[in-house]
Amino acid sequence: MDTKLFARIGAGAFVAIALTMSLLQLREGPEVTPIETETVWEPDGDPLPAQLRACAAMGELALSSPDCRAAWAEKRRRFLGVENDGGDPASDPAVDVSAAPTPSSEPQPAKGQ
Repeated sequence: MDTKLFARIGAGAFVAIALTMSLLQLREGPEVTPIETETVWEPDGDPLPAQLRACAAMGELALSSPDCRAAWAEKRRRFLGVENDGGDPASDPAVDVSAAPTPSSEPQPAKGQ
C-alpha cells in the first residue's frame, strides 16, 4: 500500500472523529452557572448602618438633618479610631452646612480676563 493512502485514511478518520465530537458537544445543554451572591456582614444591634443607608437615600436633604450629621460623625469617629471627646457629634464644624458657599445668580467673569 501507498503511504499517501495511509495519510488520506488517517486524515479522514481525524475529520470524522472531530466532527463526531463536535456534534456530541452541541447535543449537550448549556451548563447552569450558579448565581453569585454577595453577603454583607452587619453586627447585630448596631443601628448606624441602617441610619447611614437612610441618609444616603435622602439625598441632599440629609445635609440639613442633624440625625444624619450625627451618624456621619460617628462613622468618621469609628473609621479614624478617634476617641469621643464628649462633644456633640452633630455640632461637628467639619459638616457645617451654613458655612458652605452658595452659588450666586450673577454671571461670573471669564477666567484669564
